[in-house]
Formats: sequence, C-alpha cells, structure tokens
Amino acid sequence: MAGHHHHHVDPEAGDARVIWAVVVNLLLTIAQIVGGILSGSLALIADAIHNLSDAVSLVIAFAARKIARQPADAQMTFGYGRAEVVGALVNYTTLIVVGLYLVVEAVQRFFDPTGVDGWLVVIVAGFALVVDAITAMLTYSMSKTSVNIRAAFLHNLADALGSVAVIVAGTLIILFDWRIVDPLVTLLIAGYILWLSFAEIGGVVRILMLGTPPELAVNDVVAAVREVEGVADIHHVHLWQMQEHENALDAHLVIEPNQWGGADAIKQGVKAVLQTQFSIGHSTLETECSAHACGEELAIGHEITHESGAAAHDHAHSHAHGHSH
Repeated sequence: MAGHHHHHVDPEAGDARVIWAVVVNLLLTIAQIVGGILSGSLALIADAIHNLSDAVSLVIAFAARKIARQPADAQMTFGYGRAEVVGALVNYTTLIVVGLYLVVEAVQRFFDPTGVDGWLVVIVAGFALVVDAITAMLTYSMSKTSVNIRAAFLHNLADALGSVAVIVAGTLIILFDWRIVDPLVTLLIAGYILWLSFAEIGGVVRILMLGTPPELAVNDVVAAVREVEGVADIHHVHLWQMQEHENALDAHLVIEPNQWGGADAIKQGVKAVLQTQFSIGHSTLETECSAHACGEELAIGHEITHESGAAAHDHAHSHAHGHSH
C-alpha cells in the first residue's frame, strides 16, 4: 500500500474529468442562484451554495492533485503528497461554515415565511439533479483511492440528494402552498452538509496531526519487530501516515549483544517485516547494542532515566505489556 496507490486512473485522464465537473458545477450554481432569487426559494439558494462549494471543492481537488504529483525537493523532502490532505481539510472546513450559515437563514425563514414560485423551483432543481448525477459519475471511480477526490464526490452526492429534496419542496408548494417546507428542506440540506463534513474531517486532521494509521496498532507492530531474530527490543517508536496511503515508522532497534556483527542484516529483516505485514514502506531504524541501549519509553518519545541495558530491556517490556495503545 505504498504511496503509488494514489492514482489507479491515468492522472491526466482524471484531470480532464475534474475540469469538466468544475465547469458544469459553476454553470449550475449560476442557474440555481438566479432561479432561487426569481422564485424566492431559500432551499434552491441553499442547493446553489452547496453546488458552489462543489465547484470550489473540485478546484481545490484539482490543484491539490497537480501539486501532489510534484517530486520531492529541497523544500519538501517528503514530497508534496499531503497537498491532497490539506485540500480536503480546506474543503470540509468551508462546508461546515456554509452549513451553519444555511441553518441560521432557514430558522429566520420559519418566523418570516415568504412566497415561493413552485414551478420555477421544480424546473431548476430538476436540471440540477441531472447535472449532479453526471458529475458524481465523473468522480466516482477516482474517489475510491483519494481522500481528496472522495471529498469532492461526497459533495456531489449530497447535492443530488439536495436537488431531490428541493423538487419535493417545490411540488408541495405547487400543490398545497406549504411555504414552510422551503426552510424545512433548507435545514435538511444544511444538516446533511454538517453531518458529512464532521464525519470526514476527523480522518483528515488525524493525518495532519501525525496520528497513527487508523488500521494499525502500535503494539502489534512492536510485537512483530520483537519476534525478529537478533532483536533484543525496540523503543522510541513513532508511527504515522505520511499521506493517505503511505505509512512511515521511525524507531530505535536494540540488537542482541552477540549479534552486533549482523546488525545490518537484522535491520533489513525488520524492514521486510514492516513492509510485508504492515505496509510500512518508509522506515528509519537506529540500531543500538543492548549493552548501551538508551532506555527510552516504548511508543512515546519521552526520555526516561538511563538504566543499565538489562534493566532498560525489562522496563520497555513491562511498559509494552502495561499500556495498550
């Protein structure tokens, strides 16, 4: 699962799809805002704002994909892969702001309902639904492998549902003149935007905060490394996600006293275990002889008092078994 998992599709073909999706969404947003103002429908304007956020999210996704493909350089020695994660963070944050704004507007409408032209609402929302469905299809295949494109795809999906809700609202206004249904649908769209954003933003923040990969437990990794022949212990363990599909580890490896001559081979053995069992493609291992091990705590890089090699070994073992991560 190393870093090249990101783009199964030919990247340039993906770019063309993203550009088309942006153009279509911008045209749709203009049509919906005009329709919303002319018909007096807040729900239609809510859907338009959601569509605008879609277009913006796709622009961010597009720029981030371009940046993420840049090779590593002197300024960014890890490469630019995280640009996609930053793009997703900007995206979800914007959506949360939009969602909260729509809630406020809808609540005000409940106390001061206005006339709405149901027919215009239904026609514009019907057109929007067709466009949302097309855009969702354009980004669906790419959404499976990129947190960034997934954010854009989920926007589209939410848009399509928003358009369905607006069509229902317009129909109820035509048939029964139920004006209250307009702010009600606005609240539903806003609630969905907020729920979706809060659900997704956590994983994005976790990557940026150098959190452990959600699918890996530090204790499992440590236990597997300890099983490698010639390894006395492992400490000062740091495990994080460099980007969505790329895990990295850095640790101090304590070599058995009589095995020091084969330290390099043992290190390669540990790297192989990390790669095959845990898909950790980037590992930096510092080797120490067990007689002079630095005696740091297991998974957290805090210094503890320096102990003799044997005592440090016992301390690290008891620490590992005493704390689940």
